[in-house]
Amino acid sequence: MITERILPGPAEALAALLGVGVPEDGVLPLLWHWVYLLDRPAQADLGPDGHPVRDGTPPGRRMWAGGRVRTTGELRWGADATRHSEVVATREKQGRSGPLTFVTVARRIHQAGRLVVDEEQDLVYRGAGTGEAHSAGGPEVLPAAGEWSLDVTPTLLFRFSALTYNAHRIHYDRDYCRDVEGYPGLLTHGPLQAVAMAEAARARGVTGPLSFEYRLVAPLFDFQGLIASARPGADATTTAVRDRSGRRTATGTLRPR
Repeated sequence: MITERILPGPAEALAALLGVGVPEDGVLPLLWHWVYLLDRPAQADLGPDGHPVRDGTPPGRRMWAGGRVRTTGELRWGADATRHSEVVATREKQGRSGPLTFVTVARRIHQAGRLVVDEEQDLVYRGAGTGEAHSAGGPEVLPAAGEWSLDVTPTLLFRFSALTYNAHRIHYDRDYCRDVEGYPGLLTHGPLQAVAMAEAARARGVTGPLSFEYRLVAPLFDFQGLIASARPGADATTTAVRDRSGRRTATGTLRPR
C-alpha cells in the first residue's frame, strides 16, 4: 500500500513532456495516475537490467503487454490518495522465442474514501536471448487528420523513465539494448504508447469516466517515431499507435462508463 498527497508537480512535468496543456480543474486525465504513487525500490534491489528483483519475480526480461483501466471517479490534486497492488494471475505460455510467464497485477487507487482508478496491468517475462525480429519499415506515411505525432528521442525516453521512476535500461542505455538485449535501438515504453493513445482520444473530446483496454502488439524503437490516433464511434473510441512507416505497435478501445 502506498499513500501520498497528489500535487500538481508530476502532472505539470508530464504535460511539458507531451506538449499538452495542464488540467486547469486539477482533475488528472486518463492514465496520468502513472506518475503518482510510484514504487521506489532501493538501488541494491535492482537487477543488472535496472528492473527490480524481488522474491517471486519471474526470471528473464520484463515487458509491458497491455492492460485495462477503469476510472470510477475523479483523481484530483490537493488530497491524499492510496494505491493497493496485488498479483492476481500468473500463467505460463510457450512463445516463438521460448517460454513466457504472464503476470497480471491489479492496482486500485482510492481518494476521499472512493475508488477512483481500478486497473489491471499485464506483464510478460521472457528468457534471455536476442531481441525480437523487427521490420526495417517502408516509406514514410505522414500523419493524417486526427493523428497525433510525438517525436521520440533518447531525451524524451529518459525523461519519461525519470517521471515514472523506471530504471529499466532498455529505455535509455543504447549499448545495453544492442549488446545484451539484441535490439536495434532504445525501446519506447508501453505506458508511453498507452498515454499517447489516451491523449489522442482526449484531444478528440473523449473525457469523463472511461474504461480503456489496450495492448502492445510490436516493439517500437526510438528511431521509428510515434503516431497515435483515436477514432470515436457510436459506442467506443478505437485508438492505435503506429510508427512512421505505418506499422502498428499498440491498439486500444475506450468506452464511456
